[in-house]
Amino acid sequence: MIELWMPWIVLGLLGLLVLLAVALLFRAGGAHGRICMRLDRLEQDLERDRTWLRDELGRSRQETARSAKDDRDELARSLRGFQDSFARVFRDFGDAQGQRLDAILQKQEHLTARTEVRLEAMREGMDRRLQAIQADNSAKLEKMRETVDEKLHHTLETRLGESFKLVSERLERVQQGLGEMQTLATGVGDLKKVLSNVKTKGVLGECQLAALLEQMLAPGQYDQNVKTKRGSDDRVEFAVRLPDKADARKILWLPIDAKFPTQSYEALMDAYETGDAAEVERGRKALEQSIRVFARDIRSKYVDPPQTTDFAILFLPFEGLYAEVLRIGGLFESIQREFRVTIAGPTTISAFLGSLQMGFRSLAVERRTSEIWELLGAVRTEFSRFGEVLERTKARLELASKDIDSAGVRSRAIERRLRAVETIPETQATQMIDEASAMQS
Repeated sequence: MIELWMPWIVLGLLGLLVLLAVALLFRAGGAHGRICMRLDRLEQDLERDRTWLRDELGRSRQETARSAKDDRDELARSLRGFQDSFARVFRDFGDAQGQRLDAILQKQEHLTARTEVRLEAMREGMDRRLQAIQADNSAKLEKMRETVDEKLHHTLETRLGESFKLVSERLERVQQGLGEMQTLATGVGDLKKVLSNVKTKGVLGECQLAALLEQMLAPGQYDQNVKTKRGSDDRVEFAVRLPDKADARKILWLPIDAKFPTQSYEALMDAYETGDAAEVERGRKALEQSIRVFARDIRSKYVDPPQTTDFAILFLPFEGLYAEVLRIGGLFESIQREFRVTIAGPTTISAFLGSLQMGFRSLAVERRTSEIWELLGAVRTEFSRFGEVLERTKARLELASKDIDSAGVRSRAIERRLRAVETIPETQATQMIDEASAMQS
């Protein structure tokens, strides 16, 4: 800045020297001729210096304009580089998040497929085992019948001709066996009385269901003795807490109740033992009626949307009982369709609870995904603010450019005003002043 103003300072000093020289000229009239010559030389020097000063001012303006242009170009390149870098980082971040979400979805689909395959394999295995058990039981019954027939026939043929003593011994042994069988029958009767107690079997089914829930779910994911229906004091044995997707604070109950149709199931088992087809058919109808009563009771007492799900689960504590219910054609689908109640055995409810656990985990993943999207929204907001900062910086640069152009206009105006002013070298002006002082003395 000092270098820009230095020519003007020199020009001002030279102007003062010229004025002093003119004043001395008028005061020293005797040296008129010599002073005129010096004034001519001074005029030439002033013309040369003016030309030099004009050239210097032009070069100075060009240097200033070029420097300002270079600064603007460099700043523009820096801003473009920063924008490209930030856009690349933001794009890479979005791609990485997309890849993570795709990996999570693929893993979830893989787990779902594996669960379906395992459930299908378990169902097929259970069917095969039931068929094998039925075939084995039929073979054993047939073998026992043949064995009994052979023994009876052999006894009738061989033992009738034996002596009375041998018959007496056999009778004594038979009496001893009958005594033991009577004792065994008494024990079996006592056991049957215990098992025929409906309350005892109900408690057994409830304990088994509690153990399965405790094994498959976390303590906070289910509750016991829950009042699920508004305006009713009926409490379901167990209910699973299902979170609402729309409102995480809202709880949706899934009622699960354990039932054991004791009389109808025992009657069906007795009919199987006797081999009477009519009794078996009557036993199945009685079992079907009991299951329908249980399903209607669960529907009326525990299902109350939107407090609960629109369906409930009827848990049968034994696989044999569950298999007999499935054998009744159309009962499973009819219960689901009419009462919105799903029948489940120990194996199927374990698979169902496992699927629920996976659903809880999937919901947690979805909530974390929403948090990620909120973070991306915040980044997007900050990026828009960064654009505003860039706009303000651009405005300031344009204002600075306008100031530089205004300074150029002012410098040209000053140059026009000083065109009439003549300048001389500093040494020559000093010499002229000294000579004028000597002449005065």
